Amino acid sequence: MTALPEPKQWVEKYADYLYSYALARLDNEETARDLVQETFLAALEKLGQFKGESSERTWLTAILKYKVIDVYRKRSSGLQSERIGHEPEIEFFEPENGHWKDAYAPRALGVEDTDLLAHKELAAILRMCLQKLPALWHSVFSMKHMEEMETDAICKEIKVTPSNFWVIIHRAKLNLRACIQKAWK
Repeated sequence: MTALPEPKQWVEKYADYLYSYALARLDNEETARDLVQETFLAALEKLGQFKGESSERTWLTAILKYKVIDVYRKRSSGLQSERIGHEPEIEFFEPENGHWKDAYAPRALGVEDTDLLAHKELAAILRMCLQKLPALWHSVFSMKHMEEMETDAICKEIKVTPSNFWVIIHRAKLNLRACIQKAWK
């Protein structure tokens, strides 16, 4: 027999975890707090639908995940035609063979060591660089690499073609790499 959900204990048991989950994906404390509250409300409304096939925490996290995706979708709506001022491929790659230009070739960031402080610094730089991305790029990149969604699902949610999706991912990665290399000294 599966244990029934205990909504009176949700805040104490799961609020910190859910807040951390949302904050890691959105980098906005207020939005993260709001989504956790919305998650609890939605779970209360859907309490009768809880089948006990997963733990309460997993169920609440799934609800929160869809709320995070809704934020990504709202951020990116109407931005599908977003253009950048120059083609990064021309700037970063040799036109003859597509290889990196020497000045832009990837270099080691030095995170191979086990210094936890360095990892925290890199995480902070990554968050800062993600915030600098256009909203559509941030949403697509986060859905793919943080939410680990399938490409087809992302294309459907954000309403972009697969080829546009891959261009966005490519450009987001180029911009993130350039930003991280500039900030990581």
